[in-house]
Amino acid sequence: MSDTALGGPPAQTEAWVRSAFALLSTRPDVRRVGLALVEGGGRRLWFTASDRERGRVTEWCQVDAYDDVPLNNAIRTGKPIYGSLEQLAGRYDEFVARQDRATGALAAAPVVAAGQVLGGFVLYYRADQPFDAVQVGHLERLGEELGEQLRRSRRPGARPHRPLAAETVPDGAQVAVHVVAAEHRAVGAARRFAQDTLTGWHVAEDATDTATLCVSELVTNAIIHAVAGCEVRLMLDHETLTISVRDDGTGAPYPHRPSGDPLAGHGRGLQLVEMVTARWGSDLDEVGMTVWCELDLR
Repeated sequence: MSDTALGGPPAQTEAWVRSAFALLSTRPDVRRVGLALVEGGGRRLWFTASDRERGRVTEWCQVDAYDDVPLNNAIRTGKPIYGSLEQLAGRYDEFVARQDRATGALAAAPVVAAGQVLGGFVLYYRADQPFDAVQVGHLERLGEELGEQLRRSRRPGARPHRPLAAETVPDGAQVAVHVVAAEHRAVGAARRFAQDTLTGWHVAEDATDTATLCVSELVTNAIIHAVAGCEVRLMLDHETLTISVRDDGTGAPYPHRPSGDPLAGHGRGLQLVEMVTARWGSDLDEVGMTVWCELDLR
């Protein structure tokens, strides 16, 4: 994990963080609490902990969501991860080696709202825990309670548009953005945008065809589920192509992660995306939904 302070999530999240710390720190045997919020389409996390509070300002750091640690994996899978440090050592050797000797066990669980993983929490226990069905069920319910509280805290009086064009771009990356109308025939225009852009970037024909398929499926999902238009962003950074589709609609959230199968019940489109890409994910925030996927062009 990076320890670099980089600002943090929106200001309205601050009250939620303090409430979450107050709720989780009172659990029996808990000595430390960590919180993470999904950012950047699910590829990055904002992380903070109960021992990082400085007065009325919470200190955050930004971490890679794919770091192989219990909290990140709980967020990615939508399932709790728990055990004594001895039990976790075989799976997370480096992480366990960094832990304070005052920690005897650990539990990480996703923070969930409207079928979407918004982040997660991790509890550091002073002693071993039973982690029986009752305790694990309670962890899951805490994640749901915190998720609903977070979702409510993020609802602004008005819904400002957050365009993909305004998101941070790595130095040297190539980026193109296309706005899609809220109508099914606009999918064809999105496909042509992808085809023309990637051809202009000299991306190989087979990779261009795969990316165009993904754009088509994700845009179709956005139009159907969000009942609104959307934006498509293509970003070529070194040899990784990232496709992001963002909507600001008010329809049912998608995709549904916590079931254990992130594609369950959402049709052939997302199954195709998973099959042909290296990674994919989604990010539900206070003003919309971003679904993204990555293709390795090596």
